[in-house]
Amino acid sequence: MAVIKPFKGLRPPQEIAEDLACLPYDVMNSEEAARMADGKENSLLHITRAEIDCPDGTDIHSDEVYEKSVENFVKFQQNGWLQQDDEPKYYIYAQTMNGRTQYGIVGAASCDDYHNGIIKKHELTRPDKEEDRMILTRYLNANIEPVFFSYKAVPELDALVESVVKNQPADYDFVAEDGFGHHFWTIHKKGVNQQIEKLFATQVPATYVADGHHRTAAAARIGLEKKAQNPNHTGHEAYNYFMAVHFPDNQLQIIDYNRVVKDLNGLSVSDLLGRLALGFRLEKMGTEVFKPSRLHEFSMYLEGEWYKLTAKEGTYDDSDPIGVLDVTILSSQVLEPILDIQDLRTSKRIDFVGGIRGLGELKKRVDNGEMKVAFALYPVSMEQLIAIADSGNIMPPKTTWFEPKLRSGLVIHKLD
Repeated sequence: MAVIKPFKGLRPPQEIAEDLACLPYDVMNSEEAARMADGKENSLLHITRAEIDCPDGTDIHSDEVYEKSVENFVKFQQNGWLQQDDEPKYYIYAQTMNGRTQYGIVGAASCDDYHNGIIKKHELTRPDKEEDRMILTRYLNANIEPVFFSYKAVPELDALVESVVKNQPADYDFVAEDGFGHHFWTIHKKGVNQQIEKLFATQVPATYVADGHHRTAAAARIGLEKKAQNPNHTGHEAYNYFMAVHFPDNQLQIIDYNRVVKDLNGLSVSDLLGRLALGFRLEKMGTEVFKPSRLHEFSMYLEGEWYKLTAKEGTYDDSDPIGVLDVTILSSQVLEPILDIQDLRTSKRIDFVGGIRGLGELKKRVDNGEMKVAFALYPVSMEQLIAIADSGNIMPPKTTWFEPKLRSGLVIHKLD
């Protein structure tokens, strides 16, 4: 069963929570982070993307950037912008998008559960991103950003969350600049915290990494590292745990995660279309954005035109939880054999675009010459994600995209 503990959260005062909270580090580049933090001296981006406070051109993976993160983290606590709760507690974090709200329980997940497979992952990680978050966690001695987990819904947990939400004012409640609502409650009643811990320990056999595979892997590695460094290790230290928001599976929806490629691997457009026709039925859809509407249907944008690509039978295996996925079809039929992109985790010729940006973002990046071709995919379902994780299989990287993204800074988990 899953071990999920309450913890002494480090949180902002109510009056600055909206300014301090920020999007996760990996959905923006340095220039975007600087714009988002402009005029907000207490934005958490000064910690999660501290290169914005370093001279232009500073390597974002340099010691200088990590040291600036530490300096800013200390300043935030000294200024009272982050204050630690006196007792271990759970928290509720809810998000509203397009009139629909999902409620998650914030708790400290067990590093041992990750290593033992109770926390189940479904995607490969990119080594560079995993290493970066591990180094930052080591420098700060804290989980600055939460990871996004799911679990098979438990009615008793739903009822506890509903009771808190209905009977207690939210600590934080705001609509961010992207139009998404964020709502946060601290669970003060000791009995409710005890019930939550017991329900996770008795009715939740596994949790699933929904978003944040790199942060999860980095946190688990830091736990092992600190364990090895501590001759008096007991297993109860804070570093044995990391912060996660746990959402019931029936409240979540996955959106598409798309691909853009820099070149055609030396092929002409006609050569590419000819190769694609071996595994797909191709239809030219014109200049208006075309979005896939079902499994095994793709859209491609190339030289100002949208195409519908429908995978032919034999290019996928509906009886295999991995073989049925459109990300698998695209890799096995297009990216690897035609475009010679063999490793999505390390190739510099491919990039990934979350569906929240819309397919217009794919068109933009091709039209401006940055990329040569774009592929849009139909999203996987929560049922597929759980089935894959339960089977022990691993998806290719960048298969799933969840919205809204969790805001960082509403609560932080210190490792000491």
